[in-house]
Amino acid sequence: MTKVLIATDKPFAEKAITLITMKLKQANFQTEFLERYTQKSELLRSAETADAMIIRSDLIDQEVFEVAKNLKIVVRAGAGYDNIDLEAAGKKGVVVMNTPGQNANAVAELAVGLALYGIRNMFSGTSGGELRGRTIGLHGYGYVARNVHRIAHGFGMDTIVFTRFSKAQAVSEGIRLADSLEELYAQSDVVSIHVPARGEHIKSVSYEVLQHLKQQAVIVNTARKEVINEDDLVNFMRFRPDVKYLSDIIPDNHEVFEKTLQGRYYFTPKKMGAQTAEANINAGVAAAEQIVNFILNGDKTFQVNK
Repeated sequence: MTKVLIATDKPFAEKAITLITMKLKQANFQTEFLERYTQKSELLRSAETADAMIIRSDLIDQEVFEVAKNLKIVVRAGAGYDNIDLEAAGKKGVVVMNTPGQNANAVAELAVGLALYGIRNMFSGTSGGELRGRTIGLHGYGYVARNVHRIAHGFGMDTIVFTRFSKAQAVSEGIRLADSLEELYAQSDVVSIHVPARGEHIKSVSYEVLQHLKQQAVIVNTARKEVINEDDLVNFMRFRPDVKYLSDIIPDNHEVFEKTLQGRYYFTPKKMGAQTAEANINAGVAAAEQIVNFILNGDKTFQVNK
């Protein structure tokens, strides 16, 4: 019998667990849950006999792949998959998938909420501004950014996008395209970042780009901290006291932000983008369905380590 390990330091919601279990039981798969574990040894022990795994933000590295002799597939219940060693997976012939789009609305709502919080001066009691009539610049145009555009449009915002891979999608929706990151940042009242932490995106938000920001601009990052050149951002914000930065990712130089940029930055206590009951259910059920379709039918639609 196929054994599916659900290894989640941050457990799924109770309803999600019920639906995941049901999906796997219908396929005659065995389900094992490893929740709120505190030692890597617990993960390694459970992974030894697993044929498939569903994870969230859990670190799946070479050591895990080495002990998981039966492992055929790992599904990250979410969009990002930088917590999985893709090279190690490939060497062991393990398919890695994510669940793109399942968390998109949750992250998008948070991004717009952070933008509103920034525009209103962090609800400090001082006079802020309104989103209506302002321009939101989307740095990237994947599932989350498309939902940000939809929500921002409801606030009466204009949208401009910089993307290398989704230009046709953006144009088909009547969105203006920026020819460069510099142009995007120069024309945006709010910049919302939606690119993965790999390749050309690493530290792409640099001083060279930031220096083009409009006065009173707000930067929102619900992607990954690695896309920000943190030293450049701190130095820029020291020079430009009108700019705010809000994120659900605590940066490496958090203490520097605390000491020098009070009142102009905000970070949630932990990564919050996908922390809704709805997203939790959507991603978990999708992960279970993808495992069933792969094991029974060889479906690799959402494979990310091709």
